[in-house]
Amino acid sequence: MIAAAHPHPPELHYLIEHQVWARVHDDGTATVGITALGIRLSGEIYMCRPKSVGVEVEQGRAIAVVELAKSIVAVKSPVSGTVVAINPLLADRPEWVHEDPYGQGWIARVALRDLATDQALLVHGQAVAPAMAAHARLFRQDLERP
Repeated sequence: MIAAAHPHPPELHYLIEHQVWARVHDDGTATVGITALGIRLSGEIYMCRPKSVGVEVEQGRAIAVVELAKSIVAVKSPVSGTVVAINPLLADRPEWVHEDPYGQGWIARVALRDLATDQALLVHGQAVAPAMAAHARLFRQDLERP
């Protein structure tokens, strides 16, 4: 699905407030990353340093640190669990995060602790487009411009 110029695949689960997503897998893990709108709001990423494999993360708490043009920002996790993998491509090409946010720009994979509890704050399916539009309006973003 594309709402204006910002894609947000409806099969993903979004923590809208922090503009991060989770792709839930059948094996009890989720791949996580930053939304296209989140990239638009923050700008290009020059460095991405995810938490290490084995580290416990909490929903809404840092799973990575990214360096932007003028700041360093914590990326919040959309889900709670244990980091089981980090994207090896980002060490040499951190720009994948903003060039392909839902594909090769993923940040980490997490073994889920309690997805049912995490779901209370996540948006999924048809509710995604209006939630993204409302969030963008908070930042006065024109969704019709790329």
